[in-house]
Amino acid sequence: MTRKILVTSALPYANGPIHLGHLVEYIQTDIWVRFQRLQGNECYYVCADDAHGTPVMLKAREQGITPEELIERFAAEHQADFAAFLVQFDNYYTTHSAENRYFSTLIYERLRAAGHIERREITQAYDPQMHMFLPDRYIKGTCPRCRAADQYGDNCEVCGASYSPGELMDPVSVISGARPIERASEHFFFRLQDFETMLREWADPTHIQEEVANKLKEWFEEGLKSWDISRDAPYFGFEIPDAPNKYFYVWLDAPIGYMASFKNFCDREGLDFGAYWDRNSEAELYHFIGKDIVYFHALFWPAMLEGAGLRKPTRLFTHGFLTINGQKMSKSRGTFITAHTYLQHLNPECLRYYFAAKLASGVDDLDLNLEDFAQRVNADLVGKLVNIASRCAGFIEKRFAGRLSETLAAPALYRKFTAQGARIADLYEQREYSRVVREVMALADEANQYIDEQKPWLLAKQAGQDDQVQMICTMGINLFRLLMAYLKPILPRMAGDAEAFLNRPARDWDDASRPLLDHTVNPFTPLITRIDRANVERVLDQSQETLAQGASSG
Repeated sequence: MTRKILVTSALPYANGPIHLGHLVEYIQTDIWVRFQRLQGNECYYVCADDAHGTPVMLKAREQGITPEELIERFAAEHQADFAAFLVQFDNYYTTHSAENRYFSTLIYERLRAAGHIERREITQAYDPQMHMFLPDRYIKGTCPRCRAADQYGDNCEVCGASYSPGELMDPVSVISGARPIERASEHFFFRLQDFETMLREWADPTHIQEEVANKLKEWFEEGLKSWDISRDAPYFGFEIPDAPNKYFYVWLDAPIGYMASFKNFCDREGLDFGAYWDRNSEAELYHFIGKDIVYFHALFWPAMLEGAGLRKPTRLFTHGFLTINGQKMSKSRGTFITAHTYLQHLNPECLRYYFAAKLASGVDDLDLNLEDFAQRVNADLVGKLVNIASRCAGFIEKRFAGRLSETLAAPALYRKFTAQGARIADLYEQREYSRVVREVMALADEANQYIDEQKPWLLAKQAGQDDQVQMICTMGINLFRLLMAYLKPILPRMAGDAEAFLNRPARDWDDASRPLLDHTVNPFTPLITRIDRANVERVLDQSQETLAQGASSG
């Protein structure tokens, strides 16, 4: 039975470039979506730029352009980067849209009508020069615990302490340098605690990973509190209905952007939006997110949906952070690498493969070790996988005019390879990509071992062995075809190039289980080149140069 699946990735913020840390999530999601489509499922993948909030407003002001111009520029850059890394969205949209305004208003008004919104006065830091309230990250001062200077208004990066901006010593506004003053303002709050019973029931391993469920238990024990969903003007976002100069906080309308992007897609394609979002929907809904935004997606989001009479996610898929050479990405070390910088020197599918080789279904961090990256790609993709085809294709092309034999030389070995298809499919479904890669590379070793044992290059020198050479090389090419099919969600372009060589596009997951026999293939051309370590160094050098240019222009 065909499954109906809607998949989202978290929305990148519209005030900076896509970097390798972002790409972990989008590559992980894209692999899963491509696999579902190969299975014949009706699977849609939508995303958008997260376009609202104070940082977008201030960056646009700093550049002398409107917020709309800023988000339009970053939307184009983001989509170009994603396309270059073969991340294939059905719709990529923006949270600054008519659809998002509609759903944000709808959900808010339903929550308000049901008594889940309260209003109360709060006191906040205010910049008297800029005439605006300051988010915590726009206040700096001395840590009240360890006395470290130049710390943000919510936590200290030296001692790790968390505190309120009012506790900060010698605070200043990051925007103007003025000393903030305290000012009162009425704010709107979503009563998250009204949904505690539902959330406790929902937060089980059928909807979230065990590590995430354990974190939620801690939050439940601390007690759920009302969530401030409003911000005061000036602010770039949607104005709250019947509340002049009050705006929805960016984190209220950001996840609603999933709905808005899909609605935009449905209207364009003539799909039934309600079949995916109505409370009684039988479609599956999955959100791929980083562990830093679990609070919003595992508590506020399902509570908002429940309160508004809409369906909740089938499951959240949470991943860890990216480290490079065992450490956090660092601008000073040149390891804060943007997608654009990587693409100028290295093949995007190499990164897709390496991330897949490291990704599992848990929330552990993933390390991009640049030396291991080059060695692994060269050993696996060049030395093992493509090597199978390149060892056999020349004989088929030169001696048999590209024609494969009518029978396989080792049908039992071929059946062993096809029998792994179901297990590999299950590993994809469970997001155990590292195990997929291990399984496929173990098969690649077997295929190469088969060719080593059969030695078609020696047989080709002996009279009367042509049929045997043709059958052995046909066998090798068919094993290669199977392995490329198994890796197609990870390496879509390379798989497409392999299909062009094989002269047979793959229609679905099982297509390669039927061998190509008495069939003409095209001349073989290299499918991938080795990673040159010098190119990796160029990426690091250019990342440091970009940092230096940014510092001098700032």
